Amino acid sequence: MNAASSATVPGLLRWRASASPGAVFIVFEDSGGGRHELTYADAWRRAQATARVLADHGVGAGDRVLVALPNCLEFFDLWFATGILGATLVPVSPLSTPDELAWNLTDASCRACVGDAVTAVSLRKAQDLAGASSPILTRLTGPGKPTAPNAPLPCRSGDDDIAAILYTSGTTSRPKGVLVSHANYVFVGEAVAGHLRIRPDDRWLIVLPLFHANAQYYCAMSALVTGASLAVAPRFSASGWGRQAAELGATLASLFAAPVRMILAAAVDPRDRDNRLRATLFAQNLTAAQAREFSRRFGTPLLQLYGMTETVGPPTCNPLFGEQRPDSIGPPMAGARLRVVDETGRDVPAGTAGELLVGGEPGRTLMAGYLNRPDATEAALRDGWLHTGDLVAVGADGYLYFVDRAKDMIKRAGENVAASEVERVINEHPGVFESAAVGVPDAVRDEAIVVHVVPGAAARVSEQELLAWCRERLAPFKVPSAVRFTEELPRTSVGKIRKDVLRRQEAGDNAPGGNP
Repeated sequence: MNAASSATVPGLLRWRASASPGAVFIVFEDSGGGRHELTYADAWRRAQATARVLADHGVGAGDRVLVALPNCLEFFDLWFATGILGATLVPVSPLSTPDELAWNLTDASCRACVGDAVTAVSLRKAQDLAGASSPILTRLTGPGKPTAPNAPLPCRSGDDDIAAILYTSGTTSRPKGVLVSHANYVFVGEAVAGHLRIRPDDRWLIVLPLFHANAQYYCAMSALVTGASLAVAPRFSASGWGRQAAELGATLASLFAAPVRMILAAAVDPRDRDNRLRATLFAQNLTAAQAREFSRRFGTPLLQLYGMTETVGPPTCNPLFGEQRPDSIGPPMAGARLRVVDETGRDVPAGTAGELLVGGEPGRTLMAGYLNRPDATEAALRDGWLHTGDLVAVGADGYLYFVDRAKDMIKRAGENVAASEVERVINEHPGVFESAAVGVPDAVRDEAIVVHVVPGAAARVSEQELLAWCRERLAPFKVPSAVRFTEELPRTSVGKIRKDVLRRQEAGDNAPGGNP
C-alpha cells in the first residue's frame, strides 16, 4: 500500500472539494425528470459518509466491493468511498443474471455487495449459487444526501493501488477482470482532457452505463482532473438525447455508433441544435453520411476514437482541430506509442493490415493486468506492449483505420459479447451437442448474434427453448437474436470451426470475415 496521494480518484475529489467547494460536479436527471445537483463539496461529504457505512460493514483496505447499480448518484459515492478506504470497486451491469453475478463474486472474492431493490434479488440468488455470505447493502441508494461522519476518514489509497476491477468479455467463456489503478484513472483523465482542451466550464453528458470504462475513463476522470462537471442520465434515450444535451447544458458527449444510429432514427426536433455541444466522441463504425447527418442535426463534430478497457487511455482519436474523418479511428494521441505488426511480430508497411500494439507502462498508462489470469496477462502485455488483438491499417497520412475486431468478439449496441460465452451457455443445454455463435451486420445495433447449433442425439430442442434458456443465464444484450440448427459445423482440416463460412451464410459475401 502506497502512501496516500492526491493523484488518486478520491484524492482528486478531496482537492476539488477544498479548492472549489461550491463548483457544480454532477447534475443527475432521474427517471421522472427531476434534477439533483451536487457540488464538489457535496460529493466529498457523500463519499465520506458512504465510506463510513462500508467500514461499518467490515470493508477495509484491500477488500473488494461489487456494485450492481444503474446510473445514479450512489455509483459515484461508492467509487470514491472505496478509494478512501483503500478498497477496490467492482462495478458490473445491473442487468447481469445471478449466474453472471456469481462468477463476479467468486472471481473477485468480494467483501460486500451493493444493489438496489431490483438487483439485490439477483445478488441474493448469486450468493446462493456461489456459496457466498458477504453483506448485500441497499440502503445506500436513493436521491437523499448521506450525512458525513464528524471526523473525516483519511484516504488510504496510493496511486499504484487497484481502484477498480472492470470486467470485459474478452474472448474467453467467462469475462476477465481488468485491474485499473488510481494512476491509470488519472492518466486517462489527463490524456482526454488535454486532447479536448477541457476547461472547468465544460460539462459531459453521460448516457452510457457508469459501470463501463467509457463513462469512467473519458468523461468522469477528465472532468475530475480539470474541475469540469457531469450531466448524468439514468439510461440512454434516443428520443430524449437532444433535449438532455440542451437542457442539462452539456458541452461534450460520448456515444457508441449504435446509439448514434438510434438517435438519427428518432423524430427530428427543431430544437436539436439548441445546445452547447462542441464535440461528441464515438466508438465503432458509422457511415460518412450518418456522421454528417448527426453533426448537421446537432451542430457538433463527431470524433471517432479507438480504445479498450485494457488500453486505459485511447491510443488514437480524431483531432478536435484539424481534419476529422468518421471512417478513421484517428491519428495517434499525443505521446502514444503504437506499432502495427504481422503474425511474426514484424512491423507492416502503411496500408497493410496488422495487429495494433500499444506501448506503455502497466499500471500507469496501460492496465495493471488481469485478475487471477497470469497467463492472459502475460499474453496481452509483452515487453512493454499491449497486444490488442485488433487489426488496423495506417494510411499514408498517419490516420489509422480499423479493419477487423478481436477474434470471436461480437459488437452489439456498444457492448462487447464474447462468442464463447454465448456458446458456453448454449452448450450447457442437455439438448445441444455443440454450437458456434457469430455476429452478423445489424442496421441499428452493429451486430446481431446468431448461434448455429448441432442438436444432441438424445433430446429434441427448439429455437424458443434455447432462447428462453439463454434469457435465464445471460444479460439481455448477450441473448442470441436467432438459432440455426444444422447437422454439422464447417471445419478446417485440423477441426477448427469455420466461423467465416457461418458469417457468409447469414449475411452474404460482404459479411465480416473470420480467420479459418
